Amino acid sequence: MIEQLQSKTGINVAAHRGYSAEYPENTLLAFQKAVDLGVDMIEFDLRLSKDNVVVIIHDDTVDRTTNGTGMVNDLTLKELKELDAGEGEKIPTLEEFCESLQPYAELLFNVEIKPCDQAIEVADRTVELLKKYDFLDRCVFTSFDAEVITHLHDKYNVKTQGFPGEKMLHYIPGEDGTISKIWAIGMSMKLLNPELVQSYKAKGKLAWCYCPDDMEQVKYALDCGVTLLTCNDLLPALKYIKK
Repeated sequence: MIEQLQSKTGINVAAHRGYSAEYPENTLLAFQKAVDLGVDMIEFDLRLSKDNVVVIIHDDTVDRTTNGTGMVNDLTLKELKELDAGEGEKIPTLEEFCESLQPYAELLFNVEIKPCDQAIEVADRTVELLKKYDFLDRCVFTSFDAEVITHLHDKYNVKTQGFPGEKMLHYIPGEDGTISKIWAIGMSMKLLNPELVQSYKAKGKLAWCYCPDDMEQVKYALDCGVTLLTCNDLLPALKYIKK
C-alpha cells in the first residue's frame, strides 16, 4: 500500500507529529484532527518507557511537551500517563495509536525511531506491534540513525526514509552504503533546492521535505520537485494542492 507514494504525479501531505501547529504534538487529539482535515499520512516519533512500552514522544525528556520533568526511559508507563501533554491529553502508546486509527484503512504512517541506546529494540517492538494491527504495509520507517535504517531494511525489508548523509548518525557513504537502504530522502526547508532533489531522484529515491508551513514554502517545495510535504501547519499545503 505504501507504494502508492511512488506515483509520479501525486503529491501527498503528511502531518508532522499530527496537526501540531494547532494541537499538542504527538497526541491522539493532534492525530485525529489531522485525519479530519484529510491528510495522506501521519508522522510520529517513538521511544521506550522504563518498563519497555513503546510510547509516542519526540524528545528524550518529557520537559518540553508535558508538565513533567525527566528522561522518558527513566519513567514507567504509569508515570508517563500521569503527565499532561497539553489540553489534558496524555502521552499515547503505540498500541493506543493503532487502536485509535484502525478505522482509517487508507491512512499511511511515517514511523520515526528516535536515535537512542534502545533504538534497535524500539524498532523491533514497533514492527511486531504494527504487524499485529496489519499496518506494516502502510508504513515507511524513518530515523536519523543509519544503523536503525539498515536494521529495518535488512531484517524486515520495509520502506525507509533517511536524510542527507551529513544529517545522519553512522552514515556509510558510497553507492553500497546507507543510501542503498533508503527508499525516500527527507530534506529540511533549509537544505531544499532543485539540484539536491534532482540528485536524489537520479539515484532512484523519492524526494520528500519538511516542514513547509506557509503557502510560499509549499510552492517552493513543489517547484523543487518533492512529492511529499511533511507539515506542522497542514492548511497551506492542503489548500494549495486542492487548488
